[in-house]
Amino acid sequence: MTATPTHQAQILTEEEELLVGKIENWLKEENPEYYTIVHERFRRLRNLGTAVFDYPSIKETKYVRDVLIDEHNLTESLLAFSSSSHLLRIPSKIAALRGFLIAKFHAFSLLSNLAKRNKDFHIPAKEISFSVVFTLMAEEVYFSCLEDPGFSSNTKNRLTDDLISLWDSGTDPRSIRHLMALSSLWTARDSSPPIFGTMDGNMELLRISIDMEKYTEWEDFLKEESTNDETRWALEEFLFGLTYEEILQVRNRLKRYGVNAVNYDEVRTYLDSKPVYSVVNDINPMVIYDFFIERRDTCLLRKKVSAPGPLHTLEEIYLKYRIILESS
Repeated sequence: MTATPTHQAQILTEEEELLVGKIENWLKEENPEYYTIVHERFRRLRNLGTAVFDYPSIKETKYVRDVLIDEHNLTESLLAFSSSSHLLRIPSKIAALRGFLIAKFHAFSLLSNLAKRNKDFHIPAKEISFSVVFTLMAEEVYFSCLEDPGFSSNTKNRLTDDLISLWDSGTDPRSIRHLMALSSLWTARDSSPPIFGTMDGNMELLRISIDMEKYTEWEDFLKEESTNDETRWALEEFLFGLTYEEILQVRNRLKRYGVNAVNYDEVRTYLDSKPVYSVVNDINPMVIYDFFIERRDTCLLRKKVSAPGPLHTLEEIYLKYRIILESS
């Protein structure tokens, strides 16, 4: 008999459990060997979830990084372990929850791959994988907001509560709310790969904007942020799949040699070394997260050495923009 978690979080939602059950029944008929693999994978995932959600909430934890927790210093305490270099300072609950999310991502990615021939199962399983990816991204965004001096103390306190809720439940209502817009942004990028040309990004932005026109919040974001250099730089990195520094390098070379345009095959030969970012040529949730982390790490390096260029990824900037709107 499976133990019941002592806290309020569900290991899997009712919708997720229903989907898993349907796919398992389908696999029993289609491929009993795959059914066994899936059944065992989710049994282990539920066992892991039971252990993870048995940890007390951070709000019920007396100390974080040897700092006494109270309502006045909770935000500062959380920031004490926001850096990836502070691995051993991370509370066990949070480290365990991240491990659970990774295991959940792999479990539903397995379902998505096994159900490729059945769209009724493949698409929902892939959407759950996306939701896990955006939950992991949301954690990064919350830390970014808590470090931002532009956010008021009251807003930071609310965001602290939201972040703790994410750790307690394994989901983030805010990122789920904006999941469709963000996943559609990736779909639009995938359907409109960079053509480079003059490297001004206008053609790529136009094509993506056309694909995103039903999302008025995206259009509002672009209108309001179009004059913001960091947003423009982060958008170019997202569109071209190159770092800010590499984009400048290519543009300077075009200007130096009087070249009017460059194509996809040529642009990487313009760089002196292997491009920093991986080639993103599909909307696999794992590839999307890898590309996000690569850009985030480059932003963190710029912050550390006070280098020019974007200090946040496009996804961070967009979600922070939405948070500010919702808080006003």
